[in-house]
Amino acid sequence: MEPAPSRASFRFYAELNDHLPPERQYKSLERCFWVPGTVKDMIESFGVPHTEVELILANGTSCDFSYVVRDGDRIAVYPVFESFDVTPELRVRPRVLRDPRFVLDAHLGRLAGYLRMLGFDALYRNSFSDAELAAISSEEQRILLTRDRGLLKHGAVTHGYWLRQTGGRRQLAEVVARFDLASSIQPFTRCMACNGLLLPVPKDRVRHLLPARTAELYEEFCQCPECDRIYWPGSHYRRMREWIEKLRERGGPANP
Repeated sequence: MEPAPSRASFRFYAELNDHLPPERQYKSLERCFWVPGTVKDMIESFGVPHTEVELILANGTSCDFSYVVRDGDRIAVYPVFESFDVTPELRVRPRVLRDPRFVLDAHLGRLAGYLRMLGFDALYRNSFSDAELAAISSEEQRILLTRDRGLLKHGAVTHGYWLRQTGGRRQLAEVVARFDLASSIQPFTRCMACNGLLLPVPKDRVRHLLPARTAELYEEFCQCPECDRIYWPGSHYRRMREWIEKLRERGGPANP
């Protein structure tokens, strides 16, 4: 008679269930195996990227990604806690990114612009390869934002998030809520085009670069030292301010 395979049960909590088929969400799932493997590999075998995991309990005791799953283990897997502290020794990563900086994949250019509008460091280039995105995320300690689950399973990536929403404004509200960013918003301090920090500039210094009507109507200007673009509180400024205030108040979705 052949020996029976080893078995372990896994339970995924909160939004980690978004990565599971509907019929497997919010319930204990059994994993059969002949050869013991790390808990990281087994978690990702369910389709859950390790970058969205913050806490793992094996039989009620915290463990890290290197824990080897054994026969009869009960594994509880929890998502990243960004809005409150979890005891440091329980975390599967050295630290949470409290000064969040982002790198975005090629499909999220509009979201990158919106994050910059709120004042967040958002690195984006539509030519970045998956390997480059993973390396940048790891080396520069940036949260990798993507709609590609597979990219978040890259071994070099420690902080990442799979966006559930489509459309730049909905995605922005999702990121603000997910990473508890409402209190950190500093609007109109970054260049939406290149991510540079904006600096105030006297009108006289840039007057020759402005449309005549703009020079006549406005007195306050900022310029990006990286790409030389000039910004001023134009006709859309008040409407965007109101929308940003809704994001701040709700920490989540706001109507455009």
